[in-house]
Amino acid sequence: MNLAHTLSINIDCPPAKVYEFVVNPENLPQWAGGLCQSVSLSDAGWQVQTPQGAMQIRFAEKNAFGVLDHYVVPAPGVEIYVPMRVLPNGSGSTLVFTLMRQPEMSDADYARDMQLVGQDLNMLKQLLEN
Repeated sequence: MNLAHTLSINIDCPPAKVYEFVVNPENLPQWAGGLCQSVSLSDAGWQVQTPQGAMQIRFAEKNAFGVLDHYVVPAPGVEIYVPMRVLPNGSGSTLVFTLMRQPEMSDADYARDMQLVGQDLNMLKQLLEN
């Protein structure tokens, strides 16, 4: 079993608005700089340019439950599952993101990824609240 850490952030924005923004891969460069510098759609699906090179990404089917789970494919045959949810919280939302440590990750790499995800979630909050 891999180590997992769940990060969350409260966003003063209705859950439907958060969901629609996050589920659209075209919005990734605006808030997920730790993962995505640019994004494009090809016959093979969504591809993101990351600091580690090109990777494919796909989200769970659109749904009414706020499930934003996605899969990052850094190499053929390698798929990283990333659980993510937007939850109603009063008049706003709580976004929950679970980062699972991959077997080959060092402690330093995992800590860096957690920091990047935290920065990304803060950027998302700023975008959606303004």
